[in-house]
Formats: sequence, structure tokens, C-alpha cells
Amino acid sequence: MKCKAGLALDCTGPFHRYLEDCEIQCELITPQILGAPFFRGNLVTMVIPTGFGNRMYSNILPALKASSERTKKFVKKGGKILVFGAMSTNDDCYDWLPFPVTYKHEYFTSAVTIDRSDPQCGIIDDYDEKNIDCDGYFTEFDGVPLIKTEDDKVVMFCKEYAEGMYLITSLHEYPSKKFISSFCTAERETLF
Repeated sequence: MKCKAGLALDCTGPFHRYLEDCEIQCELITPQILGAPFFRGNLVTMVIPTGFGNRMYSNILPALKASSERTKKFVKKGGKILVFGAMSTNDDCYDWLPFPVTYKHEYFTSAVTIDRSDPQCGIIDDYDEKNIDCDGYFTEFDGVPLIKTEDDKVVMFCKEYAEGMYLITSLHEYPSKKFISSFCTAERETLF
């Protein structure tokens, strides 16, 4: 089994260390690398951290847009993408995805309801379901809702795409260790 993630971020930091602490081989993919046509990484999962759409936190969004076709091919061939909240009020933060997503940026804490039949919901196993921090919610999306707030706001959904998957969330928590280890593990890596 392969356990490897690409972390789309400007520099290493706490999230990078967290992934490594979960025993995931973590490759930092900076905006310059992601946007470069010659980059060809072998990955199981690509992780797009919280704040990717806000220039105060990250410069990765232009590179995501420039590499959207490569990202789509990666998922089609079996790769997985985990996308957190954009933390921006701009409407174009998710337009690099091959399906429509409308995100409403808003900080709040809420109890959540979970589709326990889906293993992706293990993302919050380390937390109290009655007290989950979120940085927004999704009003329009093409996928299956997996986690909702008590007032029915979707804060995580999944979109299977050919052999791979997009998991889009606005949860403002690190994913549980068990979940991230499982999500970043597969029998083979996929060429990005």
C-alpha cells in the first residue's frame, strides 16, 4: 500500500507537520510547482488546505486554475482531492473544479449530522459532533452531501469522478488522524 499526499501550499507549516505525524509521506506542492507544466508527481491524494482562495493566506488559487485540466485527469485516473474552505467571498474560488460549487464564507460553530454509512465522515472522528467549527457552507454543488449543520447547511460533500473522488469541506478542523491516514492510502499512486 502507498501512503502519500501532495499538499498544495506556499510553504511548510503546521498542516504539513500534521500529515507527517500521521505517517503520510507529504510532498509540498507550491504554486510555482503546481502551475508548472513539467510537474509530474506520483500521489494518492492532493490536499488543498483552508484559505486557498484568500490571498491573505495563500497564493495557490491561480495555480489551481492553471492546472485544472491536470487535476481533473489525476482524479479520473484514481486520484483523490481533499479541498477545504476557500475562506473568501469571491465567487470564483472553486471554478477550477469540473463541476459547479457555490460557497458561502462564514465562521460558525455548530452541531452536525453525519452520513455514517460513508467512510469519509470519519474526518471528524477526533472531535465532538455537537461543537464543530466551520468557515462556511455550500449552497450549490454537484455531489452527495455527507455532513450538514443542525440548520441543514452542507459543510461537506463528495463527488465521485471516474476512478477518483473529490471531497469538498468547509470544516475548520484538521481531519482526524485515522481518516487522513486512510484517505491518503491506496494500492497505487496516480500520476499528477
